[in-house]
Amino acid sequence: MDVLRRRSLLTAGLVAGAGAALSGCSPARPERRAAGFAPDDWDSVRAQFPLDPDLVHLAAFVLAAHPKPVRDAIEAHRAGLDADPEHYVQEHHQAEDEVRQAAAAYLATEPGNVALTDSTTMGLGLLYSGLNLNAGQEILTTEHDFYATTEALRLASERTGATVRRVRLYDDPATANETEIVDRLRAAIGPRTRVVAVTWVHSGTGVRLPIPAIGEAVAEANAGRPPADRALLCVDGVHGFGAVDTDIGDLRCDFLSTGTHKWLFGPRGTGLLWGRQWDALAPIIPTFAGDGSPGATFTPGGYHSFEHRWAVREAFEFHAAIGRDRIAARIAEQATQLKEGLAGIDGVRVVTPASADLSAGIVCCDLSTMDAPTAAARLRAEHRIAASVTPYAELYLRFGPSIVTTPAQIEATIAAVGKLA
Repeated sequence: MDVLRRRSLLTAGLVAGAGAALSGCSPARPERRAAGFAPDDWDSVRAQFPLDPDLVHLAAFVLAAHPKPVRDAIEAHRAGLDADPEHYVQEHHQAEDEVRQAAAAYLATEPGNVALTDSTTMGLGLLYSGLNLNAGQEILTTEHDFYATTEALRLASERTGATVRRVRLYDDPATANETEIVDRLRAAIGPRTRVVAVTWVHSGTGVRLPIPAIGEAVAEANAGRPPADRALLCVDGVHGFGAVDTDIGDLRCDFLSTGTHKWLFGPRGTGLLWGRQWDALAPIIPTFAGDGSPGATFTPGGYHSFEHRWAVREAFEFHAAIGRDRIAARIAEQATQLKEGLAGIDGVRVVTPASADLSAGIVCCDLSTMDAPTAAARLRAEHRIAASVTPYAELYLRFGPSIVTTPAQIEATIAAVGKLA
């Protein structure tokens, strides 16, 4: 079955499942109800979240609140586990397969290519600790990556003897452009480069890397190389996953690790690792899954917070009911509105690129009048706006418009920042 047909069938199944999940019961699943939910109505979408209505939630992407279908699934699984744990686990032996099938429908891939994890960090650890590297090879990464990537690469280097080299992809995030980013990375790939480790959307600036173009550059560098020496494009995808409308194959990467508890608003403590081909990777943690596919083999075994892991399916169903394209457009609309509004305020410097092609949901800025932590604290205390601060050496005020915010709230945020500036 070709990818488009498979995606059509799987997505149709997800939407049908979402309809059952949001209006009643689905076969072999706990009862899940969300009375009056209208996926085409953004107010109805927002009403599925238990978020404090007195706050503007522009930091909800940091760690997700659970929408009602996800909460209901978690509670149903928890009740079953509390009442009769061993029997309930046995009854739901297929639950992880259902989650992988739902993830595959969302990504337009095969379930066998999806491993389940507890977070982006766990996925990166499984990836970089499991890669078959040697002392003659090199890991190429960037100066813009989060601690989880840099530390996982450091540990991989210590284990294997492979060297780590970093390249700067842009000097000023606000003026970053695709040509510069791709040219700098292409020039940095050498004959010893075995891994190219990048982040899809930089949480410290909001820059979204052109991963498909980077994938093309990596493919060019691989021309004529034997399989054991080809550079593998590995991506921390957490701030693009659930915020950008794209199929995984279109990214042209080899591996992608992401949490499902950020922009997807899935259960906290859940994630996945996707791989195109898994031959370069060795399992790190024994699996309990038994179908023999790479995704199952690389899904760590042991007892997990099953009520959360199994409810990831409902997060994908909720997303599918609304529409991945509609969600991405909603996020982009509000992010553009916010960037344009902030750019018009004296004393505010927008750090994130204005282009929607080089950004996603994260919008970062700084104020000439105060530091980012002070600005975030005052926005919360004086204007009931929940923003965050970038967890890097450069502290920026950071916003994340999403499906739980509105254009009117973005206008109010712009006005509030104007009062601080």
